[in-house]
Amino acid sequence: MPSEEHVQAPCIHNHHLKRGAVLSETVKDDACMHAIYGEGNGCILDIAGEVAGVWISLRGALQVRSNGLNRSVHVGDVLVTEIDNDIRAIGQADGRWLAVLGGRRAWERVLTDVSAAGVQLFPDLHEADRGLRRTAIVLARASSPLNVEGAVHALADKIVSLQTPLHRAMSRCPGRTLARKRQVFLRLQRIRNYMGIFCNQDLDNETLALMANFSPCYFLRTFRAVYLETPHSYLINQRLQRANRLLHSSNLAITEVAWASGFENRCVFSRTFRQHFGVTAKETKHRAGTSAVAG
Repeated sequence: MPSEEHVQAPCIHNHHLKRGAVLSETVKDDACMHAIYGEGNGCILDIAGEVAGVWISLRGALQVRSNGLNRSVHVGDVLVTEIDNDIRAIGQADGRWLAVLGGRRAWERVLTDVSAAGVQLFPDLHEADRGLRRTAIVLARASSPLNVEGAVHALADKIVSLQTPLHRAMSRCPGRTLARKRQVFLRLQRIRNYMGIFCNQDLDNETLALMANFSPCYFLRTFRAVYLETPHSYLINQRLQRANRLLHSSNLAITEVAWASGFENRCVFSRTFRQHFGVTAKETKHRAGTSAVAG
């Protein structure tokens, strides 16, 4: 009679944070993943250890601080954070959110299972489509270890697909080796994320280049070659995306939205917004108000 094989249970720790709860967790650099589901205002997650993560808002908003930057994650967003040893997340209002966290070894195991070896996560804010949000909900509701493991792999597979354009961008980085290309790309990606967060501020190429430890000319040339657009074009696009979100979610007047998004001139803002979205800011605000009343 053949001997029975020992099947190792998937190493995934499940946590559920409710309103006002605080969880302080130290994540080791092992093969274990952590899936945290939070709901309600004031739930706080403090993570120590060398950890990378995926953060998805299922309802409301979530504030995530990683690598010294605070970022809001809204419904329809999925935030990928790179390795950091001090992460804090705070749930807001009646928000519901999911975080999947792990050290280098844990993510290497999962990413190798769903894609080619050597793939890594790059920090970025992506748009979460319905399929990804549905997968996140399945993971949040999963109870058995095998169901959790399957949901984590399904989510990781979708994240890898979302990050395909970033890996293509990395391939356009200067450098003779893959390690060098990754090093340059991570510097650029950190600056790009910084621009997304602080797009309402006056950011010039000299300041951004200094942050990346590049010369201004090298920064501008490399950014354009890697992302196929200039830093200025990307900055304007981020301002427009912020303005569009504010028009849909706030009671600010159009002039106030323009200022809050980094546009000093309302006329320039209105013209640029119409050229980008095909509708005026006034029409967007009116439609958002009509939808809210209908809802």
